Amino acid sequence: MGKAPIIAIDGPAGSGKSAVAALVAERLRFACLDTGQMYRAVALKALRAGLGFSNPEALAILAEKTEFVLQPREGQWVLLVDGEDLTTFLSQPEVDQGSSLVAVVPGVRSALVRAQRRMAEAGGIVVAGRDIQTVVFPEAQVKVFLAASPAVRASRRALQRGMQVEEQQLQQIAAEIERRDQRDATRTNAPLKAAEDAVVIDTDPLTAEQVADKIIALVRARSG
Repeated sequence: MGKAPIIAIDGPAGSGKSAVAALVAERLRFACLDTGQMYRAVALKALRAGLGFSNPEALAILAEKTEFVLQPREGQWVLLVDGEDLTTFLSQPEVDQGSSLVAVVPGVRSALVRAQRRMAEAGGIVVAGRDIQTVVFPEAQVKVFLAASPAVRASRRALQRGMQVEEQQLQQIAAEIERRDQRDATRTNAPLKAAEDAVVIDTDPLTAEQVADKIIALVRARSG
């Protein structure tokens, strides 16, 4: 019997990667890794250490020395960072903003890609995050790229942060998302894009459950 598959889910910020990955993993009884949490964890550690985000060498060393362990807990998968569950701290706005800054540091990306490959080497895992289907797991059996408009993603991001926002604030969040898209799409190291063999799903009109249905159908079709 072959190794259980790797399901790679990519897409821009707010496209629903994390929520969809969790649903797919739960229904397939696979492990689940949200790699965005890893970049947020490095950003949080940098903030705690007073490093800021303008010293790429220090950030790369910080990422290299960080231990990541994926662990099942009460029916969910928890990412332990140096033995600590940092989940409640990773959604803070300053951490979210910092994560996109540490993500462009080549040394940070190299360190985290190695950690991601190690955690997924046994297969049977859904991995969500940037460049997952183009750089980290180009050999993944199922590759999905989630697309969504900035306006819809802004609403999702506000909901994710537990924010009750006015239309003007939503427009500001959408503008922030578009700036991040531009930065991610034009960076020289692992730019944001869909793999040539990825299935692109427009998530604007769909719930997370409906997107998960499409991915599971794709997995089953490819597994026979």
